[in-house]
Amino acid sequence: MQRIPIALAKPGMKLAKEVFRPENPSGPAMCGKGMELTESLLDRLRNMGIRSITVQGHPVWMEGDRTLEEMLEDLDKRFSQVAEDPLTGKLKNIYREYLLRSMGE
Repeated sequence: MQRIPIALAKPGMKLAKEVFRPENPSGPAMCGKGMELTESLLDRLRNMGIRSITVQGHPVWMEGDRTLEEMLEDLDKRFSQVAEDPLTGKLKNIYREYLLRSMGE
């Protein structure tokens, strides 16, 4: 999943998280998780003052973003000192699965 400015959102993208009104973030959701964006929905969200949304996958590449391969290499490096520990290995695998899911793989 990726949090992007509403200006970069395109029809066909799907929401990874619910969207709430800026003036009432603890109130009921305006749009549900999994909803596909349309041009009219994007216009309504912009008019309501929504500045950013969280979408499925990683559809927009912005400056400073790292590729999935780079993140997985970094994960391997971070866990290299404790590679033999089974509990830490499970933690690494959980994070690896999260990266794969969040990047849309």
